[in-house]
Amino acid sequence: MNRFLKYAVTGVQQLTPYLPGKPVEELERELGITNAIKLASNENPLGPSQKAVVAAQAILNKVNFYPDGSSHELRQSLAAKHGVAIDSISIGNGSNDILELIARTFLAPGLSAVFSEFSFAVYPIVVQAVGADARIAKAFSADHPVMPYGHDLDELLSQIDQQTRVVFIANPNNPTGTWLERQQLTDFLENVAENIIVVLDEAYYEYMPEDLKPDSEALIKRFSNLIVTRTFSKIYGLAGLRVGYSISHPDVADLLNRVRQPFNVNLIAQVAALSALDDNHHLQTSIAMNNSGLQQLSNGFDSLGLGFIPSIANFITVNLERAAAPVYESLLREGVIVRPVANYCLPNHLRITVGTEEQNRRVLDALERCIND
Repeated sequence: MNRFLKYAVTGVQQLTPYLPGKPVEELERELGITNAIKLASNENPLGPSQKAVVAAQAILNKVNFYPDGSSHELRQSLAAKHGVAIDSISIGNGSNDILELIARTFLAPGLSAVFSEFSFAVYPIVVQAVGADARIAKAFSADHPVMPYGHDLDELLSQIDQQTRVVFIANPNNPTGTWLERQQLTDFLENVAENIIVVLDEAYYEYMPEDLKPDSEALIKRFSNLIVTRTFSKIYGLAGLRVGYSISHPDVADLLNRVRQPFNVNLIAQVAALSALDDNHHLQTSIAMNNSGLQQLSNGFDSLGLGFIPSIANFITVNLERAAAPVYESLLREGVIVRPVANYCLPNHLRITVGTEEQNRRVLDALERCIND
């Protein structure tokens, strides 16, 4: 028992720390194996853009200086990319940082935030940490004919009350890979009061098929209570540098910047992100590899007789129809790291990041051995 627990604020007392995917080095050290692969944290298997690598290396001899506290050049480039004013952009130490800034800005004890069942684990963490109430809307059932495990927007609306100040929506959603149709999202926003902040978490936006992508910039211009969050950790391959951002009405961005730490994104991350934005070839290559890999894994699960949740992100969640933890442990012994999602109330599922063709084949072969043992 933690002897200091009683001195912490109530929300923190009830928190369970976020557990990231097991690092390759840790697994190899524990089991004495080599050549392990990690398909657990939705990282880009192609790595970062070489333009970003070169830029990061070139700036190393200037790390004795503080970074630009406002990330002006990066914000300027992002504003141009999205066709918005620079004061609509907020920069974070990963998009998780933005989520925390939103909670610190708009939530407090006595207020609530709403999000869907099976949503990103960071939402309840940032909500509880500031002492607010987390209200969870039921998601669609596993046998829903259109979007199994997907967000039920009517249920989300039903959870909103006078104390609600924030609604979190991930599109596509992690860990299910499910998504919302454009009109669904617009209809939802039309039914949310202006004094409630709607956070559209688009960490996997770039992987979405073009015909399914919402026009986020247009939505922001229409709905002043909307915040869209994006990250450089996924398709841009800069997870280790921690940089993300949000787009919002300038008045909302102004509030986020009041609580944001002045040097929250380091110098190397800023210049690498700036260069990554300029590498369309890396972006398109990553999309093509992901599309191929999603099909490869889907076909592999079909061959193994395993169900899965249809996904348009860079991961896919497979249903083992039995406790997934023992299979996860067996996969570790095969040198394959995936992600168990029992903490999302999906104890029979494993979330698998799309890897290279070779990595996908390796995880499918290992999975076949593990489920047949």
